Amino acid sequence: MQKHVKNYRGFGMNKKNQKFNWIRLSCLGLMLALSGCATLPDWLSASGPSREQVQEKRDTGRIEGIHLIDVNDALARKLAQSKKLGQFSDAFPSNGTNNYLIGPGDIIEVSVWEAPPAMLFGAVVLDPKAGPTTTRVVTFPEQMVTPDGTITMPFAGRVPVKGRTTQEIEADIVKRLTGKANQPQVLVRVIKNNTSNVTVVGEVSNSTLMPLSPKGERLLDALAAGGGVKQPINRVAVQLSRDNVTATMPLDLVIRDPRQNILLKPGDVVTALFQPQSFSVLGATGKNEEIPFEAQGISLAQALARSGGLNDSRADARGVFVFRFEDAKLVDAKGQFPKSTDGTVPVVYQIDLRDPASLFVTQNFPVQNRDVIYVANSPEAEFNKFLRLVVSVAMPSVTINRALSN
Repeated sequence: MQKHVKNYRGFGMNKKNQKFNWIRLSCLGLMLALSGCATLPDWLSASGPSREQVQEKRDTGRIEGIHLIDVNDALARKLAQSKKLGQFSDAFPSNGTNNYLIGPGDIIEVSVWEAPPAMLFGAVVLDPKAGPTTTRVVTFPEQMVTPDGTITMPFAGRVPVKGRTTQEIEADIVKRLTGKANQPQVLVRVIKNNTSNVTVVGEVSNSTLMPLSPKGERLLDALAAGGGVKQPINRVAVQLSRDNVTATMPLDLVIRDPRQNILLKPGDVVTALFQPQSFSVLGATGKNEEIPFEAQGISLAQALARSGGLNDSRADARGVFVFRFEDAKLVDAKGQFPKSTDGTVPVVYQIDLRDPASLFVTQNFPVQNRDVIYVANSPEAEFNKFLRLVVSVAMPSVTINRALSN
């Protein structure tokens, strides 16, 4: 009996054991008290909402006017298709021929050859050594195309040249001289091009008005004529406007695909656009910052990798969210969500990275400019934070790690 009393008193006199037992009982009590709680207190510090807080109004489909959508493969492909830029080869089909055309104000020169004996434009010249010869070429003075789009040719009259190539003009003059001249051959040469030009503006070294030639200039020729782009190639998009059609493509895609380096036409406007696109990443990731990306765009998988991936000790893999102002046409809003002036609605896309299939989905899901990617803290990380706070208040001079080690 005395031995048991002694042991009991020894236990009671051991302050370290008393302190350890008190901490263990306190922690056990907190765990039991909080085991039935869905969320931790709102006053606890956090980098953002938990997954449960974002999903708390899932039944109604609304979170303070925000549309919450689970991302699957079909949705990711739909968004990727809607964000995909068109190709110049599709928007501006070409037959592959020269697009250079004569217009009012151009200055051209016409030369005519005749087979001997020349009947219309030839002249006899006496050469004591060579004997009589016949001159077979006549070059007419340079002339400007009139406002009505014609030029004047002796024995051919007024020849329409507006909107025609030099080859078409040559064939027309030959037809008009046939029967008057002996086997006439015609050469039309552009001395000065005043109408067939392409405007090059934007992020180029020098905005310029590039004249076209019968050679047939292409899209990259226009950028070269402007001195090249001033920004990195992967951050620049090229916009081409022709008549009532405008299309845009990333410059690096145009360089890599020769089919997109299309022939230019008179009146085209080529604009180099600097696109400083970026997304912001917050929450339980390797780093929280604004990250720029290329003009051709990136996927969600690439965006998460560039942010350092998920923090293994903090992140809730089921709580990966993308906050975006999305085109209302891509969301089944049904008129119940507030629209901005540009026709977009606030949307939250949710991805569950616990599902292995979602890793394929993230490769198709496109990130767009000004997206906010947020990764929620796991319930375990939030509980550990709350537990450390309680212990630090109860025992300000002893941390839980030191107490457990003792």
